[in-house]
Amino acid sequence: MTRFNPFQTEKPQEIGREVSRPVARDVAAEVAVALSYNGVAHVVMFMSPLHVEDFVTGFSLSEGIIDEASDILSLDIIESEQGLLAQVEISKANFEKVLSRRRNLPGQSGCGICGVIELEEAMRPLRQVCSEVSVPQEAIFKALSAMRGAQELNEMTRSVHGAAFVSPDGDILAVREDIGRHNALDKLIGHLAREGVSPQSGFLLLTSRCSVELVQKAVVTGFGLMVTISAPTGLALDMARAAGLGLACVAREDTMLIYNNPGERVIC
Repeated sequence: MTRFNPFQTEKPQEIGREVSRPVARDVAAEVAVALSYNGVAHVVMFMSPLHVEDFVTGFSLSEGIIDEASDILSLDIIESEQGLLAQVEISKANFEKVLSRRRNLPGQSGCGICGVIELEEAMRPLRQVCSEVSVPQEAIFKALSAMRGAQELNEMTRSVHGAAFVSPDGDILAVREDIGRHNALDKLIGHLAREGVSPQSGFLLLTSRCSVELVQKAVVTGFGLMVTISAPTGLALDMARAAGLGLACVAREDTMLIYNNPGERVIC
């Protein structure tokens, strides 16, 4: 059992025009997680200390370090006073991918893409999405209605993002949460890969804006449709369209904006 809890309870002073009192408030925890591959330090990320094994697997997949979950030969999570160390053992062929990509990712709550040294690597071309998923709009509205209740940590802290895998019928099949939207997605990717679930068998629902790194991770790992509750960036739209990723943003329980709908992935 890890000593790092996903939240801590604080008692800030509530101040207002007619009130001054201490109140109990749950605050999301944040911990440094250092990843090393075959003994070589690779990156430090700040994240919620939940489902760390899922995160390591998903990060390794979405960053192109491994091709499938079984490429991880061993994974040990070691606790220290400073945080967690994830020691990952991968094959020699996969390890060469790590060495060939010069990275300098400072630990941060923001996305790791900001630390990629070469612009060519940051803007690497994405493969074309190959998906036959087809989702009625009512299924998306159904999932959006259920999403808040599916986020246990956010219900307590109101400060973490969620990434959900949803069936074409709108049933939420899995949820992962984190202070970082990209971390939440990596955790979900890792969970699906470890369980042998194809991302093409459903769609992705994110409680965040649609940004570049989320599009990249979704495409690399095989999702055909991504739904976000906030707006997209222009570059994220360009990448999604170029790769053929279905995209619905500013999604609410009764409306959404369809920005890209190849193959009628959203049935309107």
